[in-house]
This record gives sequence, C-alpha cells and structure tokens, in this order.
Amino acid sequence: MKRYSTTKLKRDKSGIISYQTTRYPSIPIQDSDRFIVTRVGDRIDSLAYKFYGDSTLWWIIAKANGFNGKVAFDNATNLRIPGNVSEIIENFQKLNKSP
Repeated sequence: MKRYSTTKLKRDKSGIISYQTTRYPSIPIQDSDRFIVTRVGDRIDSLAYKFYGDSTLWWIIAKANGFNGKVAFDNATNLRIPGNVSEIIENFQKLNKSP
C-alpha cells in the first residue's frame, strides 16, 4: 500500500499542487499485538517488512508506539507490533478517502 495513495491533493490560488495532511487512525492495543525488544541495527521499515511483508507499512508501528520521525532504534527498545493490519489499513483509507 502506498502511503500517500489516499491522501488528498490541494491546489492554491497560483495553481501549485500539494498534499493535504494525512490522517492516521488510532491503533488501540489488541490481543493480536506482539511485543518485541529491538536489537542493534533494527529499523522501523525492516521491522514492518519482517512482520507485515511490506516495508511501506512502517507508519503502523510508528503510530502504535508514538514515534515521530524515528527510523532506527537503540538496543533493547520495547515496541508494540500491531497484529490487526488489515483493519488499520481500512481505517486509514476511510479517514483519507476523497469525498
């Protein structure tokens, strides 16, 4: 899933096109979540690939853990890996759907 595929575009008065703000759904803790401890060299995109088979879903791990702009982790960082990915993606698409 491309991260900006559902993000709306806007055009200003001079005709310049830009992306509107992408909205992310809340990701409550569920029984299907995993909890891991990172190791040296772990990155958010590689963890997304490991658990979801898609590195572009890194934003799910970031949102679930309250990270903003963090790509690599220190050794022994506790992380939650949400397990309900299809539901999260569906909620993301609903939030960013064009009218």
